[in-house]
Amino acid sequence: MAKILKKEQLSDTIWRFRLDAPRIARKRKAGQFIILRPVDDSERIPLTVANANAAEGWIEIIFQAVGRSTMQLRDLGEGGVVRDLAGPLGRAAHVEKFGRVLCLGGGVGAAPLYPIIDALFKAGNDVTAVVGARSKELVMLENDIKASCNRLLIATDDGSYGTKGFVTDVIKTLIDSGEHFDAAFVIGPVMMMKAACELTVAAGTKTYASLNPIMIDGTGMCGCCRVTVGGETKFACVDGPEFEASQISWNELIARQNSYKEFETKEREKCLSCNISS
Repeated sequence: MAKILKKEQLSDTIWRFRLDAPRIARKRKAGQFIILRPVDDSERIPLTVANANAAEGWIEIIFQAVGRSTMQLRDLGEGGVVRDLAGPLGRAAHVEKFGRVLCLGGGVGAAPLYPIIDALFKAGNDVTAVVGARSKELVMLENDIKASCNRLLIATDDGSYGTKGFVTDVIKTLIDSGEHFDAAFVIGPVMMMKAACELTVAAGTKTYASLNPIMIDGTGMCGCCRVTVGGETKFACVDGPEFEASQISWNELIARQNSYKEFETKEREKCLSCNISS
């Protein structure tokens, strides 16, 4: 079990929890994740460690309450407990002094991107961060990211903040203006990652993408998170979640991500109807 030390609502559906997890806080590195189960009948949820404090013994997670288990997590109160928590899992992000680095995050992807931005910045890189959201109200961690990079650019679908459009529009503008980057890191919805990586790879930038396939145990036992990278089968939970973008079979990943879409929609509708009736 892990005690909820702090609960904060960032938008209508996005929440930040601070959890008492001293052993994970001491060992985690940028890019790693945890798997938790909010209550006894919940599914296991993989979530990136968005922040941590080893001295105080806490970690932070940021999630969007869109399905049954994330809604169950959302409904837990400050001072309550998360039923199960395991981590840190996965391999740490590839952090070194590259030079000029481009970091791209779409939607909730800004949360797992933040610790990578911070680690790259502390490693001496010149970091440009590009964060996208549907509207100004959904822009996440702006102040945290701004303090951990050399330049922050924001894109919103509706134009309510920053550049009107998508992160890919911002990337294209940077590349077309002649800017060169030595490495790029991309996290977000799979279609956004695919489009963004196509642009950076075509520009000759070594690009790393953090994948979020269907995952159950997080230890390589179930095989649900398998992805094809460089023609070989990899497991995102133990071989990733970060992989070189040019080697990823994106179309296969997209197809696998949609495998349980109908089931997830039905579970979400059931959960919403329960909330309304109560």
